Amino acid sequence: MIRLPELPYAYEALQPTVSSETMHIHHDKHHAKYVDVANGLVSELGLEGLSVEELVTEAERREHRKLFNNAAQSWNHAFFWDSMTPNYRGPQGELADAITQAFGSLENLRTKFVEEGANHFASGWAWLAAGDQGLVVLSTHDGGTLANSAELTPLLLCDVWEHAYYVDYRQDRKTFLEKWFDTVANWELAEQQFAARKSGGQTWRYPA
Repeated sequence: MIRLPELPYAYEALQPTVSSETMHIHHDKHHAKYVDVANGLVSELGLEGLSVEELVTEAERREHRKLFNNAAQSWNHAFFWDSMTPNYRGPQGELADAITQAFGSLENLRTKFVEEGANHFASGWAWLAAGDQGLVVLSTHDGGTLANSAELTPLLLCDVWEHAYYVDYRQDRKTFLEKWFDTVANWELAEQQFAARKSGGQTWRYPA
């Protein structure tokens, strides 16, 4: 069964970029709902014992859209919480070098990431990921996920569903993305994911 992981920081820790009110609503209501619905389907389908990553794969195999959406959204939200930190610092080491190689500079990456998320139509997610050809920025619709991608390893993830920012920014998704990138993006996680991809080590998994 899927569990709702606790936040890796206090609800108010990301203020003023993300308010305590938003974190309570987003984690305690939205993420919790995805977990509850997914667990109901897991019981109904007899899939107890599978990890969240395995549930996403099984849902795709069965073409079970409801299970996929709720398992994938559970995974995405947990990775999103870990993609943020109250102790911001910029990227370092090999990841910083890869950013320069792929985008020319961190500022260019920022521009591309913000544009990708701000211009994404309707609900979805903005990703920084690593592939065989280097770093890429992309977005996925609705519950689209890189949880089991063979081609791309997610490094950072920002939620661009309205519930992620509307309390704090109303319709101004672009400002939310700018502040998110500048103040709470967790580059330490991104560095760990990048190193794991290069070494063939274990990348981030949904908390058991």
